[in-house]
Amino acid sequence: METKAVRLYGKNDLRLETFELPPIGDDEILAKVVCDSICMSSYKATTQADVHKRVPRDVAQNPVIIGHEFAGEIVQVGSKWQGQFTEGDKFSIQPALNYEQGPVGVLSAPGYSYKYIGGDATYIVIPNEVMELGCLLRFNGEGFYQASLSEPLSCVIGAMHANYHTTPGSYIHKMDIVEGGSIAILAGVGPMGLAAINYAVNRGRKPRLLVVTDIDEGRLARAASLFPPEAAAARGIDLRYVNTGAMTDVAEELKAINGGKGYDDVFVFAPVAPVVEQGDAILGHDGCLNFFAGPSQPEFSAKLNFYNVHYSATHVAGTSGGNTDDMKEALALMSEGLDPAGLVTHVGGLNAVIDTTMNLPKIPGGKKLIYTHIEMPLTPIDTFGELGKSNPAFAHLHELCERYKGLWNVEAERYLLANPEAFR
Repeated sequence: METKAVRLYGKNDLRLETFELPPIGDDEILAKVVCDSICMSSYKATTQADVHKRVPRDVAQNPVIIGHEFAGEIVQVGSKWQGQFTEGDKFSIQPALNYEQGPVGVLSAPGYSYKYIGGDATYIVIPNEVMELGCLLRFNGEGFYQASLSEPLSCVIGAMHANYHTTPGSYIHKMDIVEGGSIAILAGVGPMGLAAINYAVNRGRKPRLLVVTDIDEGRLARAASLFPPEAAAARGIDLRYVNTGAMTDVAEELKAINGGKGYDDVFVFAPVAPVVEQGDAILGHDGCLNFFAGPSQPEFSAKLNFYNVHYSATHVAGTSGGNTDDMKEALALMSEGLDPAGLVTHVGGLNAVIDTTMNLPKIPGGKKLIYTHIEMPLTPIDTFGELGKSNPAFAHLHELCERYKGLWNVEAERYLLANPEAFR
């Protein structure tokens, strides 16, 4: 089977290539990738290459396919797995395989470590260990993009499950956010922050107060349009969007929103020391700060109030990705109607992957969704209308997105996949 894929050879060395996949073994699966959501982690892997913890040291001789937030459908199943998987099944993959010594090195993961599996490809070979570890996951929803976004959604699910609180008089930790408590999501209107808002509002375990901060009024307004306070109020949640840019004392003004008290759960979505310190400053008694944002600098640090650690039982958690159960929860929520489309701001084809990945920190907006069997420049969804003046296909995409508040959706995805030649 011939495939076309973006492969990593070294630092800032990505190449779009066509090559042959080997025939699958009895314990492997051949699959078609439909879409991949480009993650900042792929940018980090590209810039670090063989010093990255998940990238093989010999990547120059044995290049790897990049992309780990992907979805598609099964094409052929090896005999070992024919009782569990069927041709035509929609799938997503949990890339964090959760084992220490993989076949290509420590912390091996699809999208970082393998020659024949990664999201930025047309066809892939899924190796035996992915199935053995329960990381090939069926998806019963309508759209492929939803399954692709289950990986980033699982990361925020894992973060909220990882927060913990203490039981007075004992050393027992109670995991997860405080039900009926207060949450602050700082720098929380980027793609992952939006996923966190979506999950916090729609899951069963709910806070009483959810405060989301940023310093960009436009981004705050977009978040409020996607997840309105009125809709959260209908679920018993007081949702506030707060611009901290003009505040003179951020910590005191945020605590004032919570009746002068500190917050039970604080999530920091930017690797910026002052934001981390704001989070620490607004923790209440037994409050938990989750440092979600992944810094690129190993020496990154921020001040922490250890007086409060000792006397107010404040504590810190950190998560990097969700586990397989978190991803299963994400897929189940989406099968039941939770739609992560608000994360997506750009759509493109496989030909757009290299430039997008290399320049990801400089490209504004949310998630960049790649359809691997399409040739299409990376295109902001909010430009479809203008592009439609000269291309009827973009005009139709614009019309389909307008039906859903300007968001990407299953109908738009189906139209794009059915008309690949119209968007070159």
